[in-house]
Amino acid sequence: MGVWAAGVAAFVCVVATPALGAPAADVQPVVKAKSATAGNGKTLSSRRKVRGAHERPSMAQKQGLRGTEDALDLKSSAALVVDQDTDEVLFSKNADAVLPIASITKLMTAIVVVDAGQPMDEQITVSKVALDTPKNNRSRLRVGATLSRGELMHLALMSSENRAAYSVGAAYPGGMSALVEAMNRKALELGMSDSHFVEPTGLSSDNRSSAHDLALLVKAAYQHPVLREYSTAPDASVAVGRRVVQFHTTNSLVRNPSWEIGLQKTGYISEAGRCLVMQAQLAGRKLIMVLLDSAGRYSRVGDAERIRRWLDSMPIAQSAQPTTTTAIAPEPSPAVTEGERDLGRSGSDTF
Repeated sequence: MGVWAAGVAAFVCVVATPALGAPAADVQPVVKAKSATAGNGKTLSSRRKVRGAHERPSMAQKQGLRGTEDALDLKSSAALVVDQDTDEVLFSKNADAVLPIASITKLMTAIVVVDAGQPMDEQITVSKVALDTPKNNRSRLRVGATLSRGELMHLALMSSENRAAYSVGAAYPGGMSALVEAMNRKALELGMSDSHFVEPTGLSSDNRSSAHDLALLVKAAYQHPVLREYSTAPDASVAVGRRVVQFHTTNSLVRNPSWEIGLQKTGYISEAGRCLVMQAQLAGRKLIMVLLDSAGRYSRVGDAERIRRWLDSMPIAQSAQPTTTTAIAPEPSPAVTEGERDLGRSGSDTF
């Protein structure tokens, strides 16, 4: 009995004792506990599996931007806060760095589709995304299901549904190639000189832009009431075949009553990190906020809150003083080989 009790005690100790040098919460590998022998001679062991092991470095990490210090201690590699009405820059951090933008891409897709004047009630068949992989890009939209263009646009902006965005793009006059051409043409029209688009979902890391350019994109998207409505809805029920499926926003700040958000979009692929763009009422002003490559699933929320507290803590006259932070001599990004290109590693935009 004494031997058995000692064995169990040893097992409990091993399970309860944290491993030395454990990794951060968002990068946690499988951990094996030491074995303990019970009184009957059998070996007791414990195996603890945690998600998120060996997360690939983002493009901003490769460029050395993630370590850039700033006055607000943001976790995002690039950030920009702009007065929507005056274009005055209130805060800037690596705002000209060109980075993958993940599902922020869907805002440009939506603008181009709205500009084309396509009817929102037209029925569209859900298509399989070219970069789709069942393991990493889960979707509750069944391929072959039929939804209206408006429903697909809603799900693309609110829930960041990749199949919704892709299907809308495939139904664009002239097809996908015409849509991508229109996206890049619109970028030039808006003055987004650092931006380039190759597909409508954001799954490709070749969709790239800067915080400065994305502020222009948000300002343009805000001019369309339908995009404001779709992007800021907290949830929606959609008939997918014979089932009614509930979809939710990927941005928890939309449900926060202390935030007044006029337009928003989240994004995530491994190359881009966690991204967020918003138009919101802050400190008595209409502001555009861009956060790119935020480290950790919830850190972009924390960054948004830090910016809001900073703005609320000072008089409006003082808040007009721009704050600029730029990385010091970042090393050039290594070439991205074909094998490193994004293959649908979208994870989840939700936070």
